[in-house]
Amino acid sequence: MLETSIPTRRRSRLHWRQTYNGDERNLVAANLVQYLGTGRRKTSVARVFLRPGKGQITVNKRPFDQYFVTESSRAAVRQPLLATETADKFDVLILCDGGGVSGQAGATRLGIARALIEFNAELRGRLKQLGFLTRDPRAHERKKYGQKGARRRFQFSKR
Repeated sequence: MLETSIPTRRRSRLHWRQTYNGDERNLVAANLVQYLGTGRRKTSVARVFLRPGKGQITVNKRPFDQYFVTESSRAAVRQPLLATETADKFDVLILCDGGGVSGQAGATRLGIARALIEFNAELRGRLKQLGFLTRDPRAHERKKYGQKGARRRFQFSKR
């Protein structure tokens, strides 16, 4: 009982998703209001979803305080919300991947700032002024051949 075929974009290829009229395969779209922002730092990527709520933050299905253990990483994540006074207006769902805790905290900060701009474009000036919309370009530098590391040389021996 094929009802329709809907084309969807996925990884620059056109895939076909089929919708069925049967009970077990009936697709239902929920009216969910959320704002998406993606942040990157070092090798970390954070997808941030802001949903109207009471200010609860969840990272990879874990509580915020359990995922970001250090106070400095917690403060970095909260900065855009506190600067725009929207900390108690949204529940924040964060999906982090790659890198370490510090990189994920930086990626999350950028993702939250971008999601806040999607919510209200007037917040852009304040976030830009505080530097929350700048992607930190610093990344790991590769080791070079003939050297001990990226910049460190082997110990020089005169004789």
